[in-house]
Amino acid sequence: MWWLDAFSTYLYGLSVVVTVIAVLILFSGLDDFFIDIVYWVRRLWRALFVYHTREHTRYHELYRPLEKPLAIMVPAWQETGVIGHMAELVATTLDYENYHIFVGTYPNDPDTQRDVDEVCARFPNVHKVICARPGPTSKADCLNNVLDAILQFERRAHLNFEGFILHDAEDVVCEHELRLFNYLVHRKDLIQIPVYPFERQWNNFTSLHYLDEFAELHGKDIPVREALAGQVPSAGVGTCFSRRAVLALIEDGNGIAFDVQSLTEDYDIGLRLKARGMAEIFVRFPVLRYQRHATQRGQLGQSRRDSSVICVREYFPDRLATAVRQKSRWIIGIVYQGYRTHGWRHGLVLNYFLWRDRKGAINNFVSFAAMLIMLQLAVILLLQMVWTGMPRFVSIFEGQRWFDVILVANIALMGNRMLQRIIFVSGYYGVKQGLLSIPRLLWGNLINFLANWRAIRQIIKCGDPRRVAWDKTTHDFPSIGGENRAKRSLDDMLVANGAISAAELHEAQLHRIDGLQLGSSMIHEGRITAEQLATPIAEQIGVSCESVDPATLSCELLNAVPRNIALHYAVLPLRVEGGVLVLASESYIDPVSLAAIARQLGRRVRYVIAYKGQVTVGLRRWYAHGHHSDRDPCHLLQMAADRGLITHDRVPQLWNDYTSRQVMLGEILVAQGHLDEVAFRALLLSHARSEQRLGEFLTGQGVISPETLHRLLRLQASLQPSVTSLLEQECATFEPLERAS
Repeated sequence: MWWLDAFSTYLYGLSVVVTVIAVLILFSGLDDFFIDIVYWVRRLWRALFVYHTREHTRYHELYRPLEKPLAIMVPAWQETGVIGHMAELVATTLDYENYHIFVGTYPNDPDTQRDVDEVCARFPNVHKVICARPGPTSKADCLNNVLDAILQFERRAHLNFEGFILHDAEDVVCEHELRLFNYLVHRKDLIQIPVYPFERQWNNFTSLHYLDEFAELHGKDIPVREALAGQVPSAGVGTCFSRRAVLALIEDGNGIAFDVQSLTEDYDIGLRLKARGMAEIFVRFPVLRYQRHATQRGQLGQSRRDSSVICVREYFPDRLATAVRQKSRWIIGIVYQGYRTHGWRHGLVLNYFLWRDRKGAINNFVSFAAMLIMLQLAVILLLQMVWTGMPRFVSIFEGQRWFDVILVANIALMGNRMLQRIIFVSGYYGVKQGLLSIPRLLWGNLINFLANWRAIRQIIKCGDPRRVAWDKTTHDFPSIGGENRAKRSLDDMLVANGAISAAELHEAQLHRIDGLQLGSSMIHEGRITAEQLATPIAEQIGVSCESVDPATLSCELLNAVPRNIALHYAVLPLRVEGGVLVLASESYIDPVSLAAIARQLGRRVRYVIAYKGQVTVGLRRWYAHGHHSDRDPCHLLQMAADRGLITHDRVPQLWNDYTSRQVMLGEILVAQGHLDEVAFRALLLSHARSEQRLGEFLTGQGVISPETLHRLLRLQASLQPSVTSLLEQECATFEPLERAS
């Protein structure tokens, strides 16, 4: 029968294909098995010999170095609704304060820009960057724009960032991430922490196959690569570059740090820095806290050490088309662009790992072909079992003992591959996900095959892998509740509340007093009262507003807030309500600073808005050493009233005049344009670690000259009245009273 001959020919061709695929799978399996051996031997060696003489570094050690300025770079194309969540989560999660987030947006993406503007209104350490070219450009191009804005900000704020950190808008960061980078950045030039995808519903194989791959890649493969080759590929998120590394990249690129033609600029940078001889490290740092009751609340099979590492979490694509698009970009960037850019011009060990990076171009097709062949052989076997009259074909591999050995070896290697996958997935996610990773292997093979095929089609279409355009992948961000609340204009609120008319406001803007911001200027001119200014500020922020009498504060409360905290954040302790310490401030305290205050005091805090000058006077009275401009201003007023020089009814009014017209040096600096408000806040973080007074610190940092400082101090003295001068205006007989006091 003709179909019998055709089927026999098909089986012969299949045997040739199976032989080739089996050999390729054997070589790839042995390659992976080598990495397994190195990892487990190294782990055993360290357990037996290293950690017997040297303990693991405890997370408390991360708090020893002073907080260096760190910059977080976030590219954002069509990320509406995501940046706000990230900033909120970072502010409330990170146990760090001296950082700034720079978000790269595009001129033709107004929705994202509007979202970032709302975030910047609430978080002074978040800065919007508008890229020079319309989007979407490559991620590298966006990062170059962000980096340029960071360097401009450094010059304006008179500070140098010591670490430059890559993150995406949908990333969820660990509490100690910046502490870890701060601890290592002076010794290492590229620091990478693990990435662990969030779990989704168990049957969402598309999203969960990322979980399997990253668990093994960042649990075993990258640590072995670092140990043998000293080179660490950046994951694009959770990567920190030292200042030295960033400047070297800028120098190499003639002013451009990131390769704009690369689809995987993070991978490219790891190789460039290695070529420059810079130190790279992959850090799996567990944060293990003492537990009084050793109860296991994690997933079954979860390793306490592995599941406690400082890492980046995010949701990965849950749709097949999206996953294929993302992975095809990775394949083009790592395999094809990587080969064109870096070739094999490295040492033997690093070339070996480059081969492992690039073998996916073959392996993805081989694995998929193996799946198809297994399916065909299973169908033939099923037909022979169901159709008893079907001709019994002699095994197409009969008599080939060498092939039997290959098959047995491949089965053993595949069993080891599954075991390794189960171990590393279970270590972070528990046994349930570890076992489910086995059926997900097949789905992952399909995704990788489709991604490879798409990558090849894109390259053929463009004619050159470096011409393939950037193809952004959308992500989800975990919901954390709350909403982004942009600040309403204070000027509009003053008019709406009836504190001042629109015409009067316009007049005040035209004739603002030099050295004062608009609100202070209107108070000095008598256009509005301190209460009228404080009320819309409190409404704008969403907190309450109240008048504060600094003289009535208890010593117990004052001792609860150390001097450096009170002066740095310009707050006074008022009372304790339900275990929460209530602070008074004259201005907005951003969530980052509020969280930092709570951490430093070791208790929950909230704040209220006080009338202008009340906190300033309180700080000078209780915390500022050597400030004796008025001796005790409140006492002088009371003495004047007791001696009949002024009526007792006038005391509150004069006290309000005195407090509301007090001016801080920082306000004058900002009002006169020596610094913008954001740069001033950044400088205050550095000043908090200095014993110098603010003026001395600013001149020491080169922000202003000594001559400018003297001029500003004279202006400050002329703008804020003393109680003595107010009493002299009230009565001509005050001077004898002052001498008597």
